[in-house]
Amino acid sequence: MADRADAFKTGDRVREPGQYVSAAGERAEYQEGDTFKACPATGKETTWRQHDDGCGC
Repeated sequence: MADRADAFKTGDRVREPGQYVSAAGERAEYQEGDTFKACPATGKETTWRQHDDGCGC
C-alpha cells in the first residue's frame, strides 16, 4: 500500500522536481509547483510516485 509521504494524487502540488511514474507505469516530468495530472494512459485520476532510477543517489 502507498505511503502518503511518497504517493501523490492527481491534483496534488509537486514539491520536488523530477520524473514521476503513474499507477499505470506512465512516466512524466514535473517541476516544483506543478500539479499532478490525470494518467496519460487512461485519462483518469491516478497516483504518482517519484521515479527511482536505481542509482542510489
